[in-house]
Parts: sequence; structure tokens; C-alpha cells
Amino acid sequence: MSGRIRYCEHDRRYTLFFTCPVCGSPTRSAHPARYSPQDRYGEYRREAKRWMT
Repeated sequence: MSGRIRYCEHDRRYTLFFTCPVCGSPTRSAHPARYSPQDRYGEYRREAKRWMT
């Protein structure tokens, strides 16, 4: 069990496990990535996000 809360996108539930106890799918971190002013790929990530929406 990890110390940070995780999120199951399939069930939209929060858990502390790496797999969802309800559906068994993998969970992801519920927290955003840390901000860094020296982020070399931030511009590309934001551009990709604009194209996906």
C-alpha cells in the first residue's frame, strides 16, 4: 500500500492501492505533477493537451 491517494479512472473512486479493489484496473496518482520552471517539455505537453481536447 502506498502513502499517497490514488484514483481509478474506470470507477472514479479513490484508493490507496495500486490496483482498484472493486474492478481490478490499475490506478494512477490523484495528484498533479510538480511544477518546475526549468521544465523543458512543458510547452510540448500543453500543446498535446490542447490537441486532445
